[in-house]
Amino acid sequence: MGVYQTKGEVEIFPQKGGWVYVRVPVSITEQLLYRAQRGLIPIRATVGNTSWDTSLMPMGDGTHFIALNAKVRKKEDIEVGNDITVTFQLRE
Repeated sequence: MGVYQTKGEVEIFPQKGGWVYVRVPVSITEQLLYRAQRGLIPIRATVGNTSWDTSLMPMGDGTHFIALNAKVRKKEDIEVGNDITVTFQLRE
């Protein structure tokens, strides 16, 4: 199974309680859509020294994102506006 990497700015959805996330390029998600279940693509993501099971989630415009939960952000000192690298691979 391949290892993928995305680099980008940490963003937040504008609504109250919106998820914090990083976008995944279409060039990557197009390769992985065959694994999508209800739009979700199960992955194991890593930022710094922290790994967790999550999914690539659809933005609603044909692109996907990786949500960065509070636990991961705190552990890796990530804030909205930071540029980060997320490495991930498909989960079975």
